[in-house]
Parts: sequence; structure tokens; C-alpha cells
Amino acid sequence: MFNYQKLEAITLNTLIIGVDIAKNLQWARFTDYRGLELGKALKFQNDKYGFERILSSIQTICKLKKLDNVIVGMEPTGHYWKPLANYLILNDLTVVMVNPYHTKRAKELDDNSPTKSDKKDALTIARLVRDGRYYEVYMPQDTFAELRVLSNSRISLMKRYNALKNTITAVMDEYFPEIAAVFKNPLKGKASMQIMKTCPFPSLILELGVEGVLAEIKRAVKKTVGIKKARRLVETAKDSIGVNYGIASAKLKLGLMIEELELLTKQLEQIESAMELALEDTGMKEIILGIPGIGVVTAASFLGEIGDPLRFDHPVR
Repeated sequence: MFNYQKLEAITLNTLIIGVDIAKNLQWARFTDYRGLELGKALKFQNDKYGFERILSSIQTICKLKKLDNVIVGMEPTGHYWKPLANYLILNDLTVVMVNPYHTKRAKELDDNSPTKSDKKDALTIARLVRDGRYYEVYMPQDTFAELRVLSNSRISLMKRYNALKNTITAVMDEYFPEIAAVFKNPLKGKASMQIMKTCPFPSLILELGVEGVLAEIKRAVKKTVGIKKARRLVETAKDSIGVNYGIASAKLKLGLMIEELELLTKQLEQIESAMELALEDTGMKEIILGIPGIGVVTAASFLGEIGDPLRFDHPVR
């Protein structure tokens, strides 16, 4: 259902600004509640001077036209929109987002051309805002902003972590696919990780022999390790179907990837510890963790995404 509250927010006293976001130079167009332009298009830099220019233009037009309500619309272009949006919000202006797909379709309706033009796009965005085709942007502050950054950082690390695990598994599938028959989860156990660091391939395992393999395992696992595991690894290596070319280079590649995997593991632990501390600062930790199935990471990610839940005046909004 179309949200008529968005249309109600646009009155006779509303100044609507459409901004086409870019890395260096940005365009702004100013319209009234009917979509008619007020003043000239503004081209400004993506820096403090440029931000001050658009704010000054907004204030000037509002004074001249006796407007007291301002809505600034923009597309969520990469991350470039965030500094400007944050600047405008800190100056008590309403910032909303327009779907880039809607901008493209609206341009085709207006002039039967989807051709990209930053200046034209800014006006299209303003008129989409006039029509109520936007959604509100929320930029959390304080602890909730910390949670959002931490949550996004963890997502990024997890993508790299999982991609690296898949690459390591692919190397082992090529050179020693049978290792999974000896170690249930080679990328989690200390003993298996030590083997993959020092003697990951059949020829290297056979070169060390049972006693040598057992010695390597004991470097990682301090408790008593049965010799049966070492013997099984050697016996499995004898019948491996893994390839036997490029052993030295593959071992180097594998070692570097394992080092990176261990670093990512430590970084994830640091991120998750920081998430728990930030979650504690919200004062909502015990309440959310009291929900069955909800852990620290899920709770922190949830609050980082929605921000302070106390800002809502109704449970379904």
C-alpha cells in the first residue's frame, strides 16, 4: 500500500532538494511541492566547502520563498552519500533515500531517455520525493553507531574468512583429498591445522613417517595423542589419489593462506568481544539475550541495524 504519510509531509511550505551523489562533484536541484524548480541547479564538491555551499543555498531559498520545511532526497550510491547525509542531518534537515531503479524509470517517462546525466538525475530525484516515492534514512549515533560499524565489519571479515576456507579446502582436495577421512574437520582441529602447516601432502607425510607425524601433532596438542591417529594418516597418505606436482609451491601457498586464516580468526574474536561490550552499553543486553536462540552476535547485529528501538513510537512502525 502506498504510504500517504509521506505525501502529507510535503506541504505548501516544503522545499524539496534532489541530490545526485558522486565521488567528487555532486548536483543539487531545488523544487517546491509541485516539482517546479526554485533557483538554479547547484554543482558542488564532495567536501566541507561544498557541503557549506548547499546548506547556504537551502537557507537562502527558504528565506526568499518563506519555506520552513526541507526534505533532501538522494540515491544510496555506494558509501559516498553518507558524509553529506550525516552533515545535513546534524544541521536538522530531513534526508530521505530514493531507489535508483525508480530514478531510471522516471527519467524514461519524463523524456523517453534513460541517458545518464547527473544534473537531470538530481531533478528526477526531487520529483520522486515530491511524489512520496522515498524511504527515510536513519543514521544511528553513539553506541548504536558502534554496533552498526562492528556488525558490518564482522560481515566483511566473515566473507573473507569463508572464501579463504573454501580455497584451502580446494587445495587439499587437489593434493590430499583423503585428509577429511582422518580429521573430521581439518580446518578446526589444532592437530589437523598443524599437519597442514608442516606436512600437508602425502609425499611429505610419508617422508616424516609415523614418529615424525606424531611429533608434529604433539607440537600443537599438548595432551596425550594416540599413535593410532598418526598411523592412520600415514596409511591414508600411501593410497592417496592427490596430485604430486608443484608440491613446494602448493605448500607455500597453503601456509600463507593458513596464516591469513588464523589472523582473521583473531580479528573476528576481537570484533565479537567489542560487540559484546557495546551491547552491554545499550542497557538492553539481558533483555535481548533472554530470547531463546539469540546470542551476542545476533543481538548486536540486530541493534546495529535498527538502532535505538526506543525511538519508535509504535511497535509496528
